[in-house]
Amino acid sequence: MGFTRLRAYLVFGVLAVAAAVAVVFALVKDSQGGAVAGGCPAGATMVNLTLPTEADQVKLRVLNGTRTPGLADQVSNEFKDRGFVTQPTKDSKKKVTDVAVIQYGPKTVGAAQWIRAYFLGDAVPEYSAERTNDVIDIVIGSKFRSLATFTEVNQSMAQIGVPTAPPGTCVAPAPKGA
Repeated sequence: MGFTRLRAYLVFGVLAVAAAVAVVFALVKDSQGGAVAGGCPAGATMVNLTLPTEADQVKLRVLNGTRTPGLADQVSNEFKDRGFVTQPTKDSKKKVTDVAVIQYGPKTVGAAQWIRAYFLGDAVPEYSAERTNDVIDIVIGSKFRSLATFTEVNQSMAQIGVPTAPPGTCVAPAPKGA
């Protein structure tokens, strides 16, 4: 056996030992011990963070949280004109002093973020794990003036950022084709 072949075996052996040490070190120092592959930790609710691509993928119900008659109908019609699917309006039992309150559940976390942009991020988000439907409730408050324009919505989405999972939840796998 020549010196060149011996040197090649020696280099290969050293690299193999170094790789084995690196793998063992990575496994020992792994900080993802609590991560669960393909599911949620016990007690966590799976949420959908996917942003809708079209307005007709979002169902809204507008509630009037003010003393101004017909305000919920006006806002609901504006959303309908923009392509959203709207449910019949009604008056809210509680009066809201903010711009709006957006109430949503696990199926609509991403869509609710988009709806917040229509209020320039000034709407108060209210997540409830108990909501089982895919309808977002918008309670219009006394500080509401108008919905944002298309350009303002895009700018607001850039400022608000991507949706994040609420505390006690984990992200559901993205639907196929998304």
